[in-house]
Amino acid sequence: MNRIQVKLQEDKKLLSIYFTAGYPRLNDTVRTIENLESNGVDMVEIGLPFSDPLADGPTIQASSTQALHNGMNSSVLFDQLKDIRKTVTIPLILMGYFNPILQYGVEAFCQKCEEIGIDGLIIPDLPVEVYHEQYQTVFEQHGLLNIFLITPQTSEKRIRYMDSISKGFIYTVSSASTTGSQIGFGKDQTNYFKRIIEMNLDNPQIIGFGISNQETFSQATKYAKGAIIGSAFIKFVSENGVNDLKQFIEPIVKKL
Repeated sequence: MNRIQVKLQEDKKLLSIYFTAGYPRLNDTVRTIENLESNGVDMVEIGLPFSDPLADGPTIQASSTQALHNGMNSSVLFDQLKDIRKTVTIPLILMGYFNPILQYGVEAFCQKCEEIGIDGLIIPDLPVEVYHEQYQTVFEQHGLLNIFLITPQTSEKRIRYMDSISKGFIYTVSSASTTGSQIGFGKDQTNYFKRIIEMNLDNPQIIGFGISNQETFSQATKYAKGAIIGSAFIKFVSENGVNDLKQFIEPIVKKL
């Protein structure tokens, strides 16, 4: 069974952290993952930086720009992660845009993910139909789960289609805007979360976008199996580095 599937079966709310590979410094990637696990994070999303990250807010865009400037790319990331399973046991997900994967070669990319021990991919600009018709077999041959994103504007028909071909979780984007922190969730957002719950999907949901601290994490996980923190974490490491993440993580995991 895939590590993501095993983690989703745990009787707890899950905390996933997104960070940009190669940021703040090129060689911070492995240290960041190891420190996140040692501080109680359940899953890690490793962002592969891209020059035109349409779904990302200014914080993640800036981190991607810096990571690319540092020299990060798919080959460098794979080399950095080649021994990651010697020290890390939690699920690892690569999140990035489809163009770099296509340039690398989809099958070759999936093969490298399998060799390293990556558990899943999140590709915001890969249409569900294209994945289903052209790439699902390749992903599954290499033990990779593809995680689909839904927004408040995604139709019920499309959500159910995604759910029917998913084997992990549904990434519930809290709003139609780009990534970034916010104070809390309004009535429209909570109604949206409730609507998704009432659909009784086969796959659990994890909420992302706008989660920044213990308060917003607690609000989100009232309506989902877990939540993802990205921009707020990147802001933290921008100011504090990656060696001591306890200050950021501990207030959240204490409440778990």
